[in-house]
Amino acid sequence: MEVYLLQHLWYKESFFAPLNFFHGHTMLDYKLLEALNAVIQEEGFDRAARHLHLTPSAISHRIRLLEEQTGHALMIRSSPPRPTPAGSHALKHFRLVQDLENDLEKVLSPTPRNGFVTLSLGVNADSLSTWFLEAIHPFLCQERILLDLVVEDQDITHTLLQNGDVTGCISAQSTPFPGCTAYPLGVMIYRLVAAPAFIREWLPEGLTHEAVLKAPAVIFNRKDGLHRKILRTIFPDFTGAFPAHYIPSSEKFVDLIVHGHGYGVVPDLQSRSLLDAKRIRECAPEHPLHLPLFWHTWEKQSDLLKQFTRMLLTQAHQLLPLPSANAH
Repeated sequence: MEVYLLQHLWYKESFFAPLNFFHGHTMLDYKLLEALNAVIQEEGFDRAARHLHLTPSAISHRIRLLEEQTGHALMIRSSPPRPTPAGSHALKHFRLVQDLENDLEKVLSPTPRNGFVTLSLGVNADSLSTWFLEAIHPFLCQERILLDLVVEDQDITHTLLQNGDVTGCISAQSTPFPGCTAYPLGVMIYRLVAAPAFIREWLPEGLTHEAVLKAPAVIFNRKDGLHRKILRTIFPDFTGAFPAHYIPSSEKFVDLIVHGHGYGVVPDLQSRSLLDAKRIRECAPEHPLHLPLFWHTWEKQSDLLKQFTRMLLTQAHQLLPLPSANAH
């Protein structure tokens, strides 16, 4: 228990030191930080007020008071509101302290808690629609956890952690930001696939450079770079534009391909049964794309987050293949 108390006090004392937020020796009121956190998470003052059982004007007053005490603008009052760089730093450390206080409560409380702990996590859409929920199912059965998932492209999710929007994320980036740690999860294997009728109509001579410039592709959204990445493994100098559908749903994305409206990059975890049933075919069988995934989280973790990390790594290593020596 002494370790928890000392670590908790260290967080409280050093909370805003990197930005020199303290004026003299004034300690900030955590209720003010809670108001800022609620406005950002709930994406507005009205919903933040309902969440904290306050009025919107009370929420606004608390944030103004926090900005006066810190001497920093902490929030951009846009729609939805966004934290400034100083605000992001404050929120990141506030959430670290929240995690630590949850651990302290478990140590000090003689009876199990009745409430839930929320885990804010960044996840890419393909992981969410395939292996991720299966991987964390045992943890959800053991702990009273609420998930707050932010879905972003695997090349972007790690910035959510850097900004303090989440406490952990699945990312294709292998190098963690300062203060964070990255653990290998395994590999998602992607293949360029299409319906047989689509291949007959649009790719009669195979996946040639000329065909790629004319055949409609199916892409998840405009942040998704997997389609162009796999094309560059086939055509190293490829820079051209091509027609594309943008379908930001992992399930409907595949449906559009199966119905013959385009060709696209689909993970093995989704395409295997469709390939076996001959509903789709590979457009470039010799060019699968191996995408290593990593779990990024803070170096200073609460016990709950440490448990989650261990469970996630164990399950992911069973559900995802390991990198191969000849992977792209």
